[in-house]
Amino acid sequence: MNDPDFFRPALTPSLAEIAEWTGARPNEGADVSIRINGVAPLDHAVPGQLVFLDNPKYADTLGATRASACLVAARYAPRVPAGVVALVTPQPYRAFGVVLQKMYPDAVRPMSLFGTVGIAPGAIVHPKARLEEDVTVDPGAVIGPDACIGSGSVIGPNCVIGPGVQIGRQSSVGAGATVINALLGDRVIIHPGARIGQDGFGFAMGPQGHLKIPQVGRVIIQNDVEIGANSTIDRGANRDTVIGEGSKIDNLVQIGHNVVIGRHCVIVSQTGISGSTELGDFVAIGGQGGLTGHLKIGQGAQIAAQSGVMNDIPAGERWGGAPARPMRAWFRSVAALERLAKGPGGENKGG
Repeated sequence: MNDPDFFRPALTPSLAEIAEWTGARPNEGADVSIRINGVAPLDHAVPGQLVFLDNPKYADTLGATRASACLVAARYAPRVPAGVVALVTPQPYRAFGVVLQKMYPDAVRPMSLFGTVGIAPGAIVHPKARLEEDVTVDPGAVIGPDACIGSGSVIGPNCVIGPGVQIGRQSSVGAGATVINALLGDRVIIHPGARIGQDGFGFAMGPQGHLKIPQVGRVIIQNDVEIGANSTIDRGANRDTVIGEGSKIDNLVQIGHNVVIGRHCVIVSQTGISGSTELGDFVAIGGQGGLTGHLKIGQGAQIAAQSGVMNDIPAGERWGGAPARPMRAWFRSVAALERLAKGPGGENKGG
């Protein structure tokens, strides 16, 4: 059985080109004509490969790397071993990302899994759908009437694009995803298995039973949003669910109806956001966070992993815990519980 390399570099840049792309400064006397043919972690790299150091936890590994070059902050540059070119930059990880995008463009967003150019045999595109030039549609995909898809976009195998859905240019919808009742901007990335625009969870509950309330809103996804695999975004009940420009949503995230997420938010995996909650710009939520409905989370707020948020959070504050509270209050309560658990003698009384 062969051992495939799924992502091969589209080009092999010189260190001079990498320095130009990233603004990194090579160490004095470095041979910037050296070409890079791949990337690797610090401890596995071989000559011809590029590495980076961003987390101080791995600083001790730097001295043993065999890479040709390392993107590194100035304070760690003296620890780069002889024979390895130090490319000094204040943001090594971001610079590494710039290089990866240039070298591995097929890894930036889901591309055709069938090697399709244009519309593949086995795809079903309604006659009333409108596709601009250079749209790729893989086998098994279904595109409904009056759907509009912009140039450069990719619709993966077995995707469903519902009636009237609009998808902007250079966007990608991964294998098996469904997009209905939604308007997507340019450069939107939907990873495999995501569900966009289905019913919100709306019922009038009572002793007579739970009456289903039809959900008649839409999902609006603005430019440069990325939505992870198997995440779900419910359409609005009587207004739109909105995902703001540049926001990044991890895998396995649930976003309820009427939720409004601001620009450039980051929502980590297994987070659940209940209906009609609003997030300001640049909000960050750690993994497995849970937010009840009808909350307002202020601009730049940060919520720790596994937090249960039941109150509004002012702009710029950091909260954590369950129930969530300001970070200092949470730390104090954790410390108080530790003291109680240890008892008067200072020993832990737990079983």
